[in-house]
Amino acid sequence: MTLDNAKFISVWSNTVYVNSTKSPTKTSLQQHPPLRAARLLDQVRERLRYMHYSLRTEQTYVYGIRWFIRYSGLRHPKDMGRP
Repeated sequence: MTLDNAKFISVWSNTVYVNSTKSPTKTSLQQHPPLRAARLLDQVRERLRYMHYSLRTEQTYVYGIRWFIRYSGLRHPKDMGRP
């Protein structure tokens, strides 16, 4: 499959999903290096910088995550969810 007939490419985690009108394909990317930061928002910033996101995107993501944590009662995201 070529990218000429692809509708969009979405990158999330360690996988690239290429969706087309014919058939979707799944391709593995290189493993990301381990995060060095201990705090959640620092880990988010570190990963976004590694992925070469713009500064404004980084600020927006951090703002959204901070808002969500405050909205959910200042709990860490890994402590939320089903028991």
